[in-house]
Amino acid sequence: MNIARNLEYTAFYFPDRPALIEEDREVSFREFNETASRVGAALTSLGVRPGDHVVLCAPNSCHWLFFYYGALKAGAIAITLSNLLTKKELTRIMEDAQPRILFTADEKLDDLRERDRYPGLEKIVSQSGDLSFEDLVRLGTPAFRAKERERESTAAILYTGGTTGEPKGVMLSHENLMTSIHNVAYQERSTPADRALCFLPLNHVFAQIHIVNSTIYSGGSVILQPSFDLEKALHAIERKRVTKFYGVPTIYVHLLAQKDLKERLGSLRYAFSAAASMAAELVREWKNRTGLEIHEAYGMTESASMVTYNHYYRHIIGSVGTPVNTVEVQIRDLEGNRLSPGDEGEICIRGPNIMKGYLNRPEDTKAAFRGEWFRSGDIGLFDDNGYLYIVDRLKDMIITGGENVYPREIEELLYTRPEVQECAVIGLPDMVYGERVTAVIIPKENTSLDQAELKAFLKSALSPYKVPKEFIQVSEFPRSSAGKILKRELKRRILEKI
Repeated sequence: MNIARNLEYTAFYFPDRPALIEEDREVSFREFNETASRVGAALTSLGVRPGDHVVLCAPNSCHWLFFYYGALKAGAIAITLSNLLTKKELTRIMEDAQPRILFTADEKLDDLRERDRYPGLEKIVSQSGDLSFEDLVRLGTPAFRAKERERESTAAILYTGGTTGEPKGVMLSHENLMTSIHNVAYQERSTPADRALCFLPLNHVFAQIHIVNSTIYSGGSVILQPSFDLEKALHAIERKRVTKFYGVPTIYVHLLAQKDLKERLGSLRYAFSAAASMAAELVREWKNRTGLEIHEAYGMTESASMVTYNHYYRHIIGSVGTPVNTVEVQIRDLEGNRLSPGDEGEICIRGPNIMKGYLNRPEDTKAAFRGEWFRSGDIGLFDDNGYLYIVDRLKDMIITGGENVYPREIEELLYTRPEVQECAVIGLPDMVYGERVTAVIIPKENTSLDQAELKAFLKSALSPYKVPKEFIQVSEFPRSSAGKILKRELKRRILEKI
């Protein structure tokens, strides 16, 4: 098994169809496959062997995907890093990953001048590096075919957890990735006629597996953009005949601010949100404005993306759907006992999509599992029809005066207010209560926040201990590269100002 064979098969079936579209350039599946083969052959000629580590740390581009699939064809393990990493962050991960080859952009070269810190690093592929990408391609042959790997062999390592502690390398096997690629394509009813817009970072599990790999598997086209730009995204939707749109909640907030939204969505047939659960009120507004559902799934890097999906046949607003094929989900208490529908507990997952473990971290790997079941760290519940609802992150739970408060419950209510554009509820240190519930809000344009009115509104729907004691107005939130609000960083910034 080698997931790079998906590209080879699609190039065989649809050689002349566009696989990648980047600005005005179209790359057919034949060209994509042949260029990836040249990269795979070149890496092999440079001494890269199956199981060797290669790192990609660069912005979204066709070259990124050529190198990624070429590395997979060679049997190497593709370690994908954000190009926004600081020098300190990059150094720490490079020392952990110990790659033989690094594919990067010239702007990162200054952060890599201390080559002696990476004794195993043999070549840097960059325009001003040891080899340019064009030099690498010229070393290879288009006839190179993907090397066979065992299904449990590691295909990719994606780093996660840097926002909550030391980043950990999640080892995903070919079977892990193939399971999720197939599940995404099946659940979304993907076809060769689809055109998927991808501006989210390719190092992240959502863009890499859910958007790009599943689209290539199903023979569709990927329209690549380096990052999210509202006007460029809308222009691509209109001019490139995008049929599938993928975003995170913040992006949908920006889109909903467009007065002519429905007209600008053109041929769009499908919308999906990831990274964090969507507030139900935003989903309802999107459906009213566009006539489209916002589909959601539940997943994480450790599950190679999709665990549950909501849903072609019976879309339930507020849920993240039902478990996908071959994936099992249970709700358990903190002692590991299985709970009944309606009871809140930790979401635990078992299936062929679950990671092999964390690179060089046997203790963290052991702590992440209870037997065969992966402990997600998320709190959720099932309804009587088997639909999963996310209550909150276990680590985001606030303990105030001995009572447990889940921020998402409060955030859902705040999103129903006309003056709230985005919000995040956090716990700040408090000498009396331990933590005090605090709402941080970005107001909509030309509105203001009336704290007394907001407090009265929440008191009508929540127990007194859940009502925020403080409301803080901000103009922006700290976010991950995938657009998720970083609550830990938000809390740190607020405490620095107190």
